Amino acid sequence: MLPMRRTNDSWLPDIFNDFFDNSWMQRPRYTAPAINVIETEKEYEVELAAPGLSKEDFNVHVDSENNLQIEMEKKTENKENRRQGRYLRREFSYEKFQQTLLLPDDVDAERIEAKVEKGVLLVTLPKKEKVARAESIKRIDIK
Repeated sequence: MLPMRRTNDSWLPDIFNDFFDNSWMQRPRYTAPAINVIETEKEYEVELAAPGLSKEDFNVHVDSENNLQIEMEKKTENKENRRQGRYLRREFSYEKFQQTLLLPDDVDAERIEAKVEKGVLLVTLPKKEKVARAESIKRIDIK
């Protein structure tokens, strides 16, 4: 006879529960999304790989220490609506990522823009416009 675990909602034998318990399985190792940073004459561009994500999954902001914060959070629930009855196992997916980038001094933080396009989050960091200084030479009289 198989040992039974009795709870309010469970009548399944322990061996059945052990079969569905995946704590013995090696967990996949998640890595941070790939990031590219490109500098042009007028701006920096940050590209972050974001396949399957939408703009609603991201929060991009500049914090009080002048850091660019890129946060991503995606919750997915896989349901089988065709089956009737109680779930014995249900799969949920939850992904969370945060990246902090120190902004260079020449970035105009007021004009930063971000968009998600074709599986890539693109953050554009415009450079401050350089004010051309007139080359002035001040002569000092020698006395």
